[in-house]
Parts: sequence; structure tokens; C-alpha cells
Amino acid sequence: MQPMTAMTRPQAEPRSAFAQFERLGTRWADNDIYGHLNNVVYLSLFDTAVNQYLIRAGALDIHAGAVIGLVVETHCNFFDSLAFPQGVEAGIRVVQRGRSSVRYEIALFADGAELCAARGHFVHVYVDSSSRRPVSELPPEYVIALEGLTL
Repeated sequence: MQPMTAMTRPQAEPRSAFAQFERLGTRWADNDIYGHLNNVVYLSLFDTAVNQYLIRAGALDIHAGAVIGLVVETHCNFFDSLAFPQGVEAGIRVVQRGRSSVRYEIALFADGAELCAARGHFVHVYVDSSSRRPVSELPPEYVIALEGLTL
């Protein structure tokens, strides 16, 4: 059996590492008994940030769009606490784009903070909204929106 090798510890990243920012609010119900945002809230904020950006960019129509993104993978590293009523800014970047999938990396920043409090990723597979089968290629409006997230 091979000995375990030391893993590189994830580090908080600066704002400059992200292409776009979305402003998000926190809610009273987001805090847990320990006085900070519960861990599942961070993943919800990731999802909200990406979808808010895609809606604003004209790519995602949540009511009548022919294509939607389904999350198939997610991950988060925590570096500092966030809590209600703190404002949050989500930095977003695209690090990999396939035929029908996109890997987004998202970082959550407290108002005015230079380093992120949490950083993670999720992978969307874009599917036909009726059949839920992967699209053969990303629609042009998504390609344009994603270009705005690439460094």
C-alpha cells in the first residue's frame, strides 16, 4: 500500500480571481444555532449567484426557456464565517466548458472583504427543459453569457 501524500490545503482567494460579481442578501433564517450561516446556505448562494447572472445576461428563462441547467456536482471550502444581516458578494468564473456542461467556481465575500469566506464549485449539465436530456450543444445566448465569466 502506498503511503498517503499530503494534500494541498485550499486557500481563500482574492476578488481579482473572479470575472463577475453578484450581490446577494442573507436572511434571518439562514443563521444556525452557532450564529453564522448554515453550511447548506453557502451552496444555495452559489446556485442563486450563477442563475441570477444567467438571467441578467439573457441566457436563462426560468419560466419558458427550452434549456435549463441541472446541478450534478458541488463542493465548498470554508475559510471564514458569514452571518445575517451581512451582505454578500459572489464572485463567479467559468473554468471548464464542455458540449453540454459547465464547471462554475464561486466565491462568497463579505461586504468589503478582499479574501473570500468560502469558495467552491458546481457543475451544471444543460438539458432540454421537457425531456431532461443533455443538449447537443450550448445555445448561443449561453455561450455569450459564459464568455463574461471567463478570465
